[in-house]
Amino acid sequence: MKKGNILVVDDNKNVLTALRMLLERYFETVTLLSSPNQLPATLRNTSPDMVLLDMNFSAGINTGNEGLYWLSEIKKFDTELPVVLFTAYADIDLAVKALKQGASDFVVKPWDNAKLIATLQAAYSLRQSRKEVKQLHEKQDILQAELNKEQEICWGDSEVMQELHRMIQKVAKTDANILITGENGTGKEVIAREIHRISSRHKAVLITVDMGAITESLFESELFGHVKGSFTDAKADRAGKFEVANGGTLFLDEIGNLSYPLQAKLLSVLQSRQVVRVGDNKPLPVDIRLISATNRNLQDSVQKEEFREDLLYRINTIQIEMPALRERKEDIPLLAKFFLKKYAGKYDKGDMAFSANAIDKLLEYNWPGNIRELQHTIEKAVILSENNLLQASDFYLKKSNSTDPGLDNLTLDEAEKILIQNSLKRNKDNLSAVAAELGITRPTLYSKMKKYNV
Repeated sequence: MKKGNILVVDDNKNVLTALRMLLERYFETVTLLSSPNQLPATLRNTSPDMVLLDMNFSAGINTGNEGLYWLSEIKKFDTELPVVLFTAYADIDLAVKALKQGASDFVVKPWDNAKLIATLQAAYSLRQSRKEVKQLHEKQDILQAELNKEQEICWGDSEVMQELHRMIQKVAKTDANILITGENGTGKEVIAREIHRISSRHKAVLITVDMGAITESLFESELFGHVKGSFTDAKADRAGKFEVANGGTLFLDEIGNLSYPLQAKLLSVLQSRQVVRVGDNKPLPVDIRLISATNRNLQDSVQKEEFREDLLYRINTIQIEMPALRERKEDIPLLAKFFLKKYAGKYDKGDMAFSANAIDKLLEYNWPGNIRELQHTIEKAVILSENNLLQASDFYLKKSNSTDPGLDNLTLDEAEKILIQNSLKRNKDNLSAVAAELGITRPTLYSKMKKYNV
């Protein structure tokens, strides 16, 4: 099957005639030029996939400089367009010079038909490969633009959030490792994505890893990659999360859940900035910006010898503490309106608003699930409400409006275990419902249940 459009430039009409008879059997379109002066217009009008270009056009001159000149002109028009140079004078130095200036190959006259066709078909394949690569890059750029599209963030008017906003604007411009701390549902991942979006790495990817969901047996494979045959299910080479995030940002969520032995392996990679795939011994350099997050007090974990102090120093060059929603209740009306607008639009509910008693109810509640709970509560109200003015009765909140005093003397782990147990009871052991209620993934829930022997 004939494929490709070829442009031939040669001042010898006999050569052009012979080439037409040969090339028309292999290529879809063959365009012939007897003078290179017509090249610029022809390139614009025909969009060839490759060019076969003679190197000498003036009588008595065989230096090849004319061919090199027109080669540079073609490259100005399209740097990716393959050019095969054609000459009756074989000169190694000239060939090397031409290849350095961007020629894809060099053919000597008189030519061998089979070799010439093979050379031109290779040039066509190169053109197609370059097009595919360009398309992939364009798609990647579009996808990345979508992923990094400015997400609306409602910072709130509270002083603590305004200060946090100013801090993020400063640290995002650096490559400093950042540790984001705070209770579940306070928006740690949202902040991580915002840091990446306004950083110098925003054109590359942000890769998120839920450390609480990775089993010890798969930790190295997931983060560092593996080679084919390195273990039973390793049926092909696979890049780990560090490699995939190369040039961008790696976000390690729930890093406080990482076991002590695995912390040493993570620390080694962060120090060396190299990974070794499982089953391989070749170190691969990685260039990532590290952001970590946890709902635990890692200083306490260090004191209990549950978290490595040297790893803590490595990951928290800058620490950002996300405040609980109950600590900035003045932001609740603004956040509520932000989510109301978002979900009214999503569910095609038109213009919606809050009544005064609805806002009062939202302000009175303690929001143990923080912003995530507020967001889900408003989404549910928008879906179920039959009126555009939301009343207090439209919001289904937990019975307790304050923190359970019985939790005051518990550790974070003990409190977390109780929350999981209570949620299991309420949802009759429906793990999907429990995970949704607690604002965590099912794998994370499995991990925590195993950890607490629930």
